[in-house]
Amino acid sequence: MAKAKTDKTVTIEQIYSPARRPADQRATLIGLGLNKRHKRSTLQDTPAVRGMIAKVQHLVRVVE
Repeated sequence: MAKAKTDKTVTIEQIYSPARRPADQRATLIGLGLNKRHKRSTLQDTPAVRGMIAKVQHLVRVVE
């Protein structure tokens, strides 16, 4: 079955530092394209990306 191509995107902004956080949370931020406070990243809205956002939801915010 062919997957439908989604044009939806989600923009996230890092609002807190990953200092004193577990290494997997730091790696998740890097995977999302974030490494400094107030940096924004626009990604495709997929379940994988949503799961990564949920893992570090206390460090980022979704920008409308």
